Amino acid sequence: MSTALVEAVNAALATVIDPELRRPITELGMVDSVEISDAGTVRLAVLLTIAGCPLRDTITRDSEAALLAVPGVTAVDVDLKVMTQAQRDALKERLRGPGGQRGIPFNQPGSLTKVFAVASGKGGVGKSSVTVNLACSLAAQGLRVGIVDADVYGFSVPALMGITQQPTRVDDMILPPVAYGVKVISIGMFVTGNQPVAWRGPMLHRALEQFLTDVYFGDLDVLFLDLPPGTGDIAISVAQLLPKAEILVVTTPQAAAADVAERAGAIATQTGQTVAGVIENMSYLEMPDGGRMALFGSGGGQSLTERLSAATGTDVPLLGQIPLDILLREGGDSGQPIVLGRPETPAAAALSGIAGQLAAKPRGLTGMSLGLQPR
Repeated sequence: MSTALVEAVNAALATVIDPELRRPITELGMVDSVEISDAGTVRLAVLLTIAGCPLRDTITRDSEAALLAVPGVTAVDVDLKVMTQAQRDALKERLRGPGGQRGIPFNQPGSLTKVFAVASGKGGVGKSSVTVNLACSLAAQGLRVGIVDADVYGFSVPALMGITQQPTRVDDMILPPVAYGVKVISIGMFVTGNQPVAWRGPMLHRALEQFLTDVYFGDLDVLFLDLPPGTGDIAISVAQLLPKAEILVVTTPQAAAADVAERAGAIATQTGQTVAGVIENMSYLEMPDGGRMALFGSGGGQSLTERLSAATGTDVPLLGQIPLDILLREGGDSGQPIVLGRPETPAAAALSGIAGQLAAKPRGLTGMSLGLQPR
């Protein structure tokens, strides 16, 4: 067997990405053995994290495709095995660091993840749709993105993303489902059907804490938290668990909606957080003649930025105005965000423009170690 073929096979395997962990199977220690016959048949043994891995067929298919593309490989036989407890422990340590310790990785001094808590004063302003489309737009640009659906009572992110798969549990570590390149976790993935969640404050805090500690997101560029409306338990818990999270306030142009949304943003004055900006949704309806109909009034977003700027003592920008579009609603119902399904529409363009501003926003060096030593 030529050394060149062996090297080519190993290189091909390094391109096979685990669909949940989003890292090469070779890097994760999932390749148990590789045998190449003189006739060019490759026999590959892959170690799955658990016996019931929901994406085992994807791993098999991707491995076969990568290997069959290697010149000299005539056939591929993939054998799926299951990791031992020792191998799972080694995987967790590889992912989480020495000891496989738990904690909130986004609070670590070296974390470069931008964390945005998407808030609103009231429900029905399209906060979740905005969150999903911003996340998908950034992921389409090549960024590593995650969403925590923190709206425990009114969870909707899985449906908006078309996710029906449950998270995979590897002992005390949870692997979130991935859709459109975005890693997502939601309480909706753990309930049966449309069962309501009736929890008090401490249970809400514990659920959010578990999402942030037990769920393995990996190295993210951006993490979105879809908050419930208002300034209740979850908003306070986010400030405690992720003190560096910046708040994005979603409102409609209606004056009454902007008044309520001001409270969601002004909470930053009590928690010490930053308001990253205001997003005005349902700003207008484009008419066939090119005109615009302001169904919900106008000026709410701009007025809100001025009031929040005064309240926080910082410049709070109006990041964008998203028009009403039936395709935005249809994309949510079908689980295909409009920024991906119909990127040419005005609503998708507005959302992508906002995402671009968030991507360009500097992470900042507050609390980070620069690795400098006095001499």
